[in-house]
Amino acid sequence: MLQKWISYIEPTSKSIYLECQKHLDGIAKPVGSLGKLEAYLCQIGAASENPTIQIDKKCVLVFCADNGILAQGVAQSTHEVTTAIAKSLLAGTASVNVMANSCGAQVFPIDIGMIEQVDGMCDCRLGSGTGDFSMQPAMTREQAEQGICIGIELVKQRKQEGYQLIATGEAGIGNTTTSSAIASVLLGQPVEIVTGRGSGLTDKGLLRKQQAIIRGIKRHSPNPRDPIDVLAKVGGFDLVGMVGTFLGGAIYHIPVVMDGFISAVAALCAVRLCPDVKDYILPSHISAEPAGKLLMDALGFSPILHGDMRLGEGTGAVALFPLLDMAASVYHHAATFGDIKVEAYERWETSALS
Repeated sequence: MLQKWISYIEPTSKSIYLECQKHLDGIAKPVGSLGKLEAYLCQIGAASENPTIQIDKKCVLVFCADNGILAQGVAQSTHEVTTAIAKSLLAGTASVNVMANSCGAQVFPIDIGMIEQVDGMCDCRLGSGTGDFSMQPAMTREQAEQGICIGIELVKQRKQEGYQLIATGEAGIGNTTTSSAIASVLLGQPVEIVTGRGSGLTDKGLLRKQQAIIRGIKRHSPNPRDPIDVLAKVGGFDLVGMVGTFLGGAIYHIPVVMDGFISAVAALCAVRLCPDVKDYILPSHISAEPAGKLLMDALGFSPILHGDMRLGEGTGAVALFPLLDMAASVYHHAATFGDIKVEAYERWETSALS
C-alpha cells in the first residue's frame, strides 16, 4: 500500500513557481529583495498548484510517542514526562500551543504510541511505546509502514478540512536517541558525531546514550539504503508518523514546514523514499543538535532561522509562520511597479528552478 501512495508523488509545478516569481518581480521593490522568503512563497505556490498562495489556515501535527531505549538511561526523564507534555498540548498550554495561538495556527496532538493513554487525544496508536532498540528492534517493519500511512492519512484529513500549510512536531522522551541512531546510519557518520545531549545530559549520560546507539546499530545492522528498515530497527513511532506527513504533503499538494533535528531526520527518510518529496518541504531552522547542519547539507536545505533552538513540539516550524504570513501579505497587497508608474527592475540572476 505504501508503495502505491509513493507512486502518486510528482514533482512540483515549475511553471507555477515561475508565475509566482514573475508576480513578485512586479512588486515595487528590488528584485529578489525578500530573499529566501520569496523562494518559499514560490515553492508554496508550486507545491499547492495555486499561484495565488493561500496560507491563511495553518496547523502543526504533534506526534507523541514513548521509546523503549529509555531503559538504557539515555535521558534525564522518564515516559511520565511524555504524558505530561501530551496533557499540556491538549490543554493548550505547551510552548507550541502558545506560539501557534499567536499566529492563528491550530495544534493537533496525536498519540501514535505513548505508554500511557490520555483521554481526548487523536488515537493513532501503534503500540505502548517502542522496543528497546539496543536489545530488540524498535518495531516491526509492518508497524513502521502502518505509521507512515497514518501520517499520510492525517494530511489527507487536514486537506479536507481546508488547511493549506502543515508543520511537523513531536513529543517523546528519548527521541533524540532514536533520531541520532537513524542519522548515523543514513548519513554514514560516527554515532559520536551526530549525538548530542538532548534535553541535557551529563558527560556520563551522553556516553551512555552513544553506547546504547552503537549497540543497537551493531546488533541490528540497519540497511542505509532502506529507510523503512532503519526506522523499524532503531527508530520511533513519532518519526514514522512524521515521515508519513512529509509524504502526505507531496501526495496531497500541501507544503509541509519542517521543524528541527528530529523532524529533519524524518524528512531525510521521506526524501530517501521519494526524492520528489523534497520540493514540498520548507525548512524552518537549524537545530542546535550536533547533526543539525549535517542533515541540512544532506537534504540540500538552507533554513531561514538560526536561533539555536531545540525545544521540539514543532516550535521552530511554527516560528516560521509569521514570516511567511508577512511575505504573503507583500505578495497580495504591496504596490506594483505599474501602480507607482515606475519601470520594473529586470531579473538578471538565474531562476532557482532553471
